[in-house]
Amino acid sequence: MKRQETFPFTAIIGQDDMKLALILNVVNPKLGGVLIQGEKGTAKSTAVRAITDLMPLRRCIVGSRYHDDPDDPAIWSDESHKLYDGKEPPVELLPMKVVELPVSATEDRVVGTLDIEVAIHEGKRSFEPGILADANRNILYVDEINLLDDHVVDVLLDSAAMGVNTVEREGISYSHPAHFSLVGTMNPEEGDIRPQLLDRFALSVKVVGEQNPEKRAEIIKRRLAYESDPEKFLLSWKTEQEKETKHIEEAMTLLPKVTTSDEILLLAAKIAISLGVDGHRSDITLIKTAETIAAVEGHSKTTKEDVRKASRLVLPHRMRRRPFEEQVVDWSVVDKVIDDEE
Repeated sequence: MKRQETFPFTAIIGQDDMKLALILNVVNPKLGGVLIQGEKGTAKSTAVRAITDLMPLRRCIVGSRYHDDPDDPAIWSDESHKLYDGKEPPVELLPMKVVELPVSATEDRVVGTLDIEVAIHEGKRSFEPGILADANRNILYVDEINLLDDHVVDVLLDSAAMGVNTVEREGISYSHPAHFSLVGTMNPEEGDIRPQLLDRFALSVKVVGEQNPEKRAEIIKRRLAYESDPEKFLLSWKTEQEKETKHIEEAMTLLPKVTTSDEILLLAAKIAISLGVDGHRSDITLIKTAETIAAVEGHSKTTKEDVRKASRLVLPHRMRRRPFEEQVVDWSVVDKVIDDEE
């Protein structure tokens, strides 16, 4: 059966914050993911699945079940270390991908399973990889993440924090790298998300339906054209897609060269203090996001405007709040801190 092509990312109208947040996580996979909250029918899932077609190729060790990075032995799996320690591993170029974790997935399906019988009779560990293995160095996507089982949430929290997935059974354990960008979508009307999981997301955005009549009509027009003839529609957006892919590749090349002055670091600290944000994770994430925005914008020095844009993505879900209370940020406070640094 032929794979259903995804709606082109560049053909999505509006939702600029959501699209930027996804692009930032492709440019900088170490950023830490994004939570997208919004009502039904606002292109949340469409955008996440569509970003797949813009993902660039990356170097992987040939045959590695975990897409190990040949240039970073520190995070290789045991299998790659056993085969290539001190040697030059064979390399292949593979695209990043979006790996979906169904909200109904069992813990075994997520973490993988150990075959105890093989261990007992043959004296070796036999591991059947799960979703986390496939997600290593990719985007892990969970739709309706607020409805995810608590046991699976705990596994995600552990893996996201450590970058490793460990499976233990009957005194036997197996570990493999699990570095992934976590992308979650949810409709807040269907329930809240656990605070511990919320805090693991680097960025968060809220999306609403388009209220401009002309743009709304264009949304209908594009969707009908896509459903009527997907191949023709995709072909008509091919140039824009290729342009955006090139833009992402250029940003990835520029990112390691981006520098941040002490003044910008101090600015990030002042913003966090002015909003009373707990801990230091927000400050660090604010700078990482601002640097990634700088790379996307095409300049090699982080600016105050980069910090301003980053604050809109990094801070809203980190504000102190009571249960079921809306997250509200007084952006005039943030803007005043930034503008006072002139």
